[in-house]
Order: sequence, then C-alpha cells, then structure tokens
Amino acid sequence: MTASTLQYEEAREIGFLERLILRRSVGVAQALLFLCASLSIGLALFHLYAAMFGAPEGRSFRSTHLTVMLLLAVFMKPLFRPGLTAPVLTDDARTTLLRALGLLIDLTIVVGVLAVQVWTLYDIDDFHLRYGDREPGDLLAGLVIIAIVLEATRRMVGWAMVIITLFFVMHALFANHFIGFFYGPPVRFEKFIDTLFMSTDGLFGIPLHVCATYIILFIIFGALLVRSGAGRFFIELAVALTGRSIGGPAKAAAVASGFMGTVSGSAVANVVTTGSFTIPMMKKLGYRPKFAAAVEACASSGGQITPPIMGAAAFIMAEFLGVSYLTIIVAAAIPAFLYFATIYFMVHLEAEKHGVGSLPPEQIPDVWEVLRGGWHLLIALGVLIAFLVVGYTPMKSAFFGLAALLALSFINPSTRMSPVDILAALEDGVRATVPVAIACACAGLIIGSVFVSGLGLKFTQSVIDLSGGNLFILLCLTGVAAIILGMGITTTAVYITVAALIVPAVVKIGVEPIAAHMFAFYFGVVSTITPPVALAAFAAAAIAKTGPMATALESTRVGIAKYLAPLAFVYNPALLFVGPLWLTAVSTVLALAAMWSLSVAMEGWLKGPIGWPRRVAAGAAAIMLLAPPMGEVFGLSGWMINMIGAAVAMAALWRGASAVAPAPAASSTAGE
Repeated sequence: MTASTLQYEEAREIGFLERLILRRSVGVAQALLFLCASLSIGLALFHLYAAMFGAPEGRSFRSTHLTVMLLLAVFMKPLFRPGLTAPVLTDDARTTLLRALGLLIDLTIVVGVLAVQVWTLYDIDDFHLRYGDREPGDLLAGLVIIAIVLEATRRMVGWAMVIITLFFVMHALFANHFIGFFYGPPVRFEKFIDTLFMSTDGLFGIPLHVCATYIILFIIFGALLVRSGAGRFFIELAVALTGRSIGGPAKAAAVASGFMGTVSGSAVANVVTTGSFTIPMMKKLGYRPKFAAAVEACASSGGQITPPIMGAAAFIMAEFLGVSYLTIIVAAAIPAFLYFATIYFMVHLEAEKHGVGSLPPEQIPDVWEVLRGGWHLLIALGVLIAFLVVGYTPMKSAFFGLAALLALSFINPSTRMSPVDILAALEDGVRATVPVAIACACAGLIIGSVFVSGLGLKFTQSVIDLSGGNLFILLCLTGVAAIILGMGITTTAVYITVAALIVPAVVKIGVEPIAAHMFAFYFGVVSTITPPVALAAFAAAAIAKTGPMATALESTRVGIAKYLAPLAFVYNPALLFVGPLWLTAVSTVLALAAMWSLSVAMEGWLKGPIGWPRRVAAGAAAIMLLAPPMGEVFGLSGWMINMIGAAVAMAALWRGASAVAPAPAASSTAGE
C-alpha cells in the first residue's frame, strides 16, 4: 500500500455502523448509532428494491423518503448537543439544561415527522381525493411538516437557505404587504397548503422526486465504488499516468479529481481525499502552497460537472428539461473536458515557470500494475453508462451498475468487500444524501411558493426588462445571482432557484434550453471557488496551511475556464452537442486552443516570460477563438473572428530563442 493510499484511507470518514462496531459498550450513544445505521441501511435497501421492482405510489414514495431523511437529519445534527460522531465533554449545569431542552425539541420533531407520515399514508387514496377540499388535520399536518423541513434545512444546509425560503413563503401568503415589484394579491393559507403539501407541485415536487428516484441511487453507487477501492485506484492511476511529467503531482491532482468526479459530486469531499496527499506532494516539489491548494480546489470542484455521475442538480436538470439523463451527461462532456484541460495547462506552465520537476521514480507506481489491480472497477461504470445508452431509466441503470460492481469487486482480493463493507457503503450513500434531500425539499417550497404566487412569470419579464433584452447583460445578471446564492446554499438549491426564476428569461430571449440550464448549473458550482465564500478553496487552504481568501483568489485564476465555458456554450451550443457533429468537433478544437492561449496569458509564461502586451493579446485571441463559428459578432462572421483570433494567438505566443528557463526548484525531498 503506497503513501497516497494510506493518506486516502485516513481521510475517509467513518460511518455510524463502523463506529457502532468499534464501540463495544452499551449506552444511549450506541443506541442512537444503531438507530441511524438501521434507518440508513433500511432506506438504501428500500430504494434498491424500488429500483428493481418499481417504486410504489409516487406521493407515498417521496413522503417515505423525506420522512427517513428528516429523522436522520435530527439524529445527525441534534439541537444543543454534539453530533453522534463528536466526543462527549463534561458540561456545566447550564449546558446540561440546554441539552435536555434540545432533546425535548428533537423528540417533538421526531413525533411530528412520524405523525404527518401516518396521517398521509393511513388512507393515501382518500388523501388525494381531499385536494381542494382539505380537512383541518391536513392544514395542521402541512404546517408542521413545512416547519420541520425549515428546521432540518437550518441544521443541514444553513440559515441562508432558510431565509431565502421564508422570503418566498411569506411573499406568497402576504404579497399585499410587500412593495414595488413584489406587491400582489396574497394566496389563501388553504390554497397554499394544497399546493405545497397535498400536491406534487411544492414540497414533494420535482427536486424531491429526483432525489428519491435517481440521486440517492447514484450516490450509493459512488459510495460502493469508493468503498471497493475505486478512490484509491483512481488516485494511484493518476499518479502513475502523470508522475513522470513536469509538475507531476499537480497534474495528478487534476486527473485524480477528474476520476473521482465520476463517483462523487462533492467538491469538499474530493479536496479532503485527493488533496490530503496531492497538496503536500506539490509543495515538496516546489509549487507555491497557494497554487497547490488552488489546483486541488479547482480540480475537486470539477467533480460536480464531470460525467457520468455529476452533481445532484444534473438529475433535476434532466427532469426540468424533460430529457434523458444521458442527454445531460453527453452535453456536459466537452465543457468538463475544457475545464480540466485548462487546469492541466496552468499546472504545466506554472511548473515550467518555477522549475518544478517530476516525482522521484520510487514514488511512481507502475501503470499496468495499477490497472491490473483495479481495471474491473471501470467495467461497473461502463455497465451503468451502457444501460443509460440503451434507454433504461437512471434508476434502473444505477441498480444494474450496483449489481455489476458488487459482482466485479470479488475478482480481486484487494477490492473484495465484506458484508460489513457493503452495509457500511449503503449507509455512507444514504448519509451523504441527507443534506441533498433536505435541500431538495426546501427548494420544493421555493418553487411551490413562486408558482402559487405567480411571482415566477413576473420575475422573468422583469429580468428581461432590466437587461434591455441584451443577452450578455442577462447572462451576467444570471451568473452573479447564482454566485451570490451559492455563498449560502448548496449547488442543487442554487440551480433550482435560478432555474425557477431566471432561466425562463434566458430561454425566452432565444437561448437553447439545455444551454440556459447548464449555464445556471455551472455558475452554481463555481461558487465553491469564488470569494468571499469558497468552501472548496477553504478546505484546500487548510491542508496547504495558506490563507483561505488568498487561496480562493488564486482558485478563481486557475479555474477561470469555469467562468468562460458557460458563456461559450450559450453562444455556441455546438459545445453541448447541439447541431451537426462536424461543428461540435471544430468548436471543441477552437475552444481548446482558446483555453491554451488563455492559460499562457494568465501565467505570463511560455518557455520563458512574456510581457504584458503579449499576455493581453493572448487573452484577446482566446476570446476571439471562442466566438461561435456559425454566428456573427459586430458584423463579422464567426469564422472570420476565429481566423483573426488564431492569427493573433500565433503572433502573441511565438516564442523566440531568447527565452530562458529558470533554475530548477529544490529537490522533491525538500521540506514543505
């Protein structure tokens, strides 16, 4: 087992089941661990059964999913008490009293969740018939579950999303007390509960439906893949492929995080796993600590845009657009490739600029040896994709992918999972889904409130009026709104909010629907590396021991492609496989050349330093190369602008014989 393997294993969080096994004593904490493990594993098996044999009636299926998720949220984040995985400390009388109060509130929430579930499922057919003619019990149940969802959101997601949701809820109920644009007729409380609780247009709408049918199974698939050793395999394969090249560790970070993106949609999780060994290696070879952290943050945040298992918002996007999930992952392929290619370019140029070498031979595993140990794990991903291609639903495809993975894992003893490993992986997947499910439920409240109040239609027209019908201004407004929202709420919630309020305006102005939705998705993801709240950058900064804000600023430079790629595919949907394939191929080549030119401009280096005039020219050339070939800008055809851009790039990047490379950095054995 290599050093990278050991560091990867140390970074993995231990779940409820494993902690229960490690704690051999009996007590309240052990009982709660057992309850959480049982709920998690039971829900995972329930969803696997539904994937194979078909889900039960839609409303009751989503309600059961949400009920268990709310219970897990309460147990994982108890009020006034440390979580189940936190150590218990000696407390004073005041803290003891607060914990007792918190326990009472938590028990009340648990009873409330179960009571609403029983009320709903006792006679589900009669419950459906009461829509529009609800009983007092329905109003009370709706009010209780909405309040509990908001409290669970506060615990699992944060105050920002609660405040945003409350704004739209209060607006729907009391629009006559708002001023200006938000003034309007209020919605009766009975109608509000009808829409948000009793129908599938609010709390139990598209976001929660997608979470219960698709997202949880794909997250479980990823958890099983990682538990079988895929995470370790991807990391060692990345090191084996890139370790001998200039700046190998940083390239390994980009490649490993790209591989990990196929099984994980969490930027911070990617940072703490791959970054736990790539960042120290980058620092040892001579990379600036700030740059090392930025590379890892940018590469890890790319996991959410990397097919085939993207962030949760990608599944919701497919549902909003009414297309297959396969369409989404195909559309996402080229932008993700361009993003990681740009990081790779930046890493290479930075390595040349500072004389960073490659890894010592003894630290580089043999490629074929690594492949022999884990090639079969890649087949499971192939099975999943194959079932998507032939037309199976994501739910069924994930199930067959899981079945293939379990069977394939027994090929090699190093990837073989014990029954405890399998159960722990099921629990890991459900536990990782809890904040996503809670965010989806809360996002459903936002969508339902916007729908029932009519604010969505008014907002769409107002945004168009504000932009003056100018597409670029409208895109800037959309991007800024998504980044600001992303500072306080999850990527999934950002995408859903922007898709409900602003994306219709972008589509109305003439943008391809898939490009408009992908634009909102990208700018929701980019918040993880954008100051002032850049969680992926902050996590990487902690590992690299650098300033969080300085690392976030460096991340925006390294990850600049994530800001430009959305603009590129909105103006040129061929990058999303919209239109003829030849145009997609040509646009991809031009975009890749643009990213190289832009990387040189950002680094100010190409086999030697280049001055600001050439850097500015290289940056301008990159913009011209991104122009849509079949479009027209300022009266010039796209082809003409592309050719001018290519000529400017060649002139700006022509390197003379006078370029002098710097002295090599210190040996890889130097201290951090």
